[in-house]
Amino acid sequence: MHRITLVPGDGIGPEVTQSAREVVTAAGANVEWEVQEAGMRAGEKTGRPLPDAVIESIRKNKLALKGPTQTPFGDPYPVMVGDRVYPSVAIGLRKELGFYAAVRPIKNYPGVKSRYDNVDLIIFRENSEDLYLGIERMVDADTAEATKRITRGASERIARFAFEYLKKLGRKRLTVVHKANVLKLTDGLFLKAAQDVARDYPDMELDSRVIDALCMELVIKPETFDGLLLQNLYGDIVSDLGAGLVGGLGVAPGANIGPDCAMFEAVHGSAPDIAGKDLANPMSLILSALMLLRYIGENQAADRIDRALTAVLSEKKHVTRDLGGTAGTREMTQAIVAKLK
Repeated sequence: MHRITLVPGDGIGPEVTQSAREVVTAAGANVEWEVQEAGMRAGEKTGRPLPDAVIESIRKNKLALKGPTQTPFGDPYPVMVGDRVYPSVAIGLRKELGFYAAVRPIKNYPGVKSRYDNVDLIIFRENSEDLYLGIERMVDADTAEATKRITRGASERIARFAFEYLKKLGRKRLTVVHKANVLKLTDGLFLKAAQDVARDYPDMELDSRVIDALCMELVIKPETFDGLLLQNLYGDIVSDLGAGLVGGLGVAPGANIGPDCAMFEAVHGSAPDIAGKDLANPMSLILSALMLLRYIGENQAADRIDRALTAVLSEKKHVTRDLGGTAGTREMTQAIVAKLK
């Protein structure tokens, strides 16, 4: 039995996490849930948007499924762990739990409107450094600067992770993305580290793209890419671009993986304007739960969910408005569960 920390989150979070939970249960997965609150609701109740109990639960269980969280701006609820202050709950969890790899599969599903066909790629984002370290300073009243830090250790770690991930799936090609023509030291180090790691994988292909050229190619022929390896900032931007290729953030799952635990989460926001109205598309979190099941070896349950979701999307009878239907969150969830019986 796998025990999973479940963080419902804010806004539509409780609705979509409940949907994912029901689908996973209906698929017969060998899991149980430990519910923990984080986000604005937790801040309002306890003054702590990221309570210690959440981090302790994930450390203990090694697994988490997280709904979208809304971080209050400024006081009275700063995101603090000990004496450390973070910009958001998500970033706090990544830093405290060492989630160095963000994984974002980008895939076309039948029935989901898109400008492209046959897109099936995986984005690997280095999650621990780059400009997202948040090292900034005011040089003078009119000048601000930020520090971009790239290390060989972190770069080689994410490159090896990406190669191993693709190898397990039987994929053969990884594209490392950079701007080494201008940022010769930082991006140059990231590129060189990936090339060095590639020597350990002679049966796989490593090629490279400058970040701006990659963006152009992605909107012309995204189906030609297999795996993309990016630094933190580029990975954040290209992940959302990738979701747009296949229908938007509502159809894209995500995972954050560290040395000894992993968190799977919806990549969209908490959408407070539609919270509680039975309008939210649960697909992103259901797909994230599917990723979690594959991560723990519950492949039979994951395959069943994939087939059931694909069938519901193909029929288009019980899908939410953003997917071209008229169903609510509950109706779409029930349709998927019915396909699992």
